[in-house]
Amino acid sequence: MTTSRADAPVRLDAFLAGARERTDAAISAALEEVLPGEPARLGDAVRYAVLGSGKRFRPALVLAAYESAGGLSRHIADLAAAVEIVHAYSLVHDDLPCMDNDDLRRGRATLHRAFDVRFATVAGFAMVPVAAAAAARGSRLLGLSAPARRRAFELLFRAAGAGGMIGGQVLDLAAGGHHLSPEALLEINAMKTGALIAASVEIGAVAAGAPPGACRCYRAYGEDVGAAFQIADDVLDLTATCEQLGKTPGKDAKLGKPTFPIAFGVEPAVREADRLARRAVAHLEFAGISSPLLAALARFVVTRRL
Repeated sequence: MTTSRADAPVRLDAFLAGARERTDAAISAALEEVLPGEPARLGDAVRYAVLGSGKRFRPALVLAAYESAGGLSRHIADLAAAVEIVHAYSLVHDDLPCMDNDDLRRGRATLHRAFDVRFATVAGFAMVPVAAAAAARGSRLLGLSAPARRRAFELLFRAAGAGGMIGGQVLDLAAGGHHLSPEALLEINAMKTGALIAASVEIGAVAAGAPPGACRCYRAYGEDVGAAFQIADDVLDLTATCEQLGKTPGKDAKLGKPTFPIAFGVEPAVREADRLARRAVAHLEFAGISSPLLAALARFVVTRRL
């Protein structure tokens, strides 16, 4: 195999738009399967949370990794949808008054503002079985072997649990008002944000039948992209406007959260994010994995403005 070139031409905007369309169609199918009728208000709340605007970055990573590893089936979109639903559920709970207490998400009212706090809490929990249904449907239609199916589920729900984003959220809450080392901040980011991003990449590779050695390189790419994504997100929280972000800027500073740019400065944070994105691509190149698309997605992480 040839190595990837970070400067290879890629129509990233078109790919992201297509990934969004494919993912949203798969999300709608999962919603119809799990929440087909009453209570209607619950279905409305879940749809509001998962089918609003957003980058669909994690599903895009699933699709890109799958295709770069030789996968051809359109049903990979169901696994991508499962990842996005888990991510959306985490945002619903992150925004609650007992967590980050935010009123704006993706350019509109957060779920607990559009409905109410108790209903948003319940809707967040209701999204977990929807994600499981999407993952099960995708695994079945892709014809995954039993070991591959188990691995995909393990990756998704371990990344969502105490060893991933939930555990990272606990550490993030406990870190408020404290000065942390770069290593400690990266550890929180690796769990809170990086775990699901890394899982997204590896799920795509596993679904395509990539060998274990290649899967490890895909995961290493995802871990570094996840770390770069969170640092870049924290920089945007300090430097972007509400209109650009679609959410309340400056939230981390107001909550006393120790983020990389708050603790070490915006420019050092930008350099660190860029370093991690470049290292992510190097993991693929080391393994001889050719994917200009994954290289472009890593670059997108540190150049995006929303």
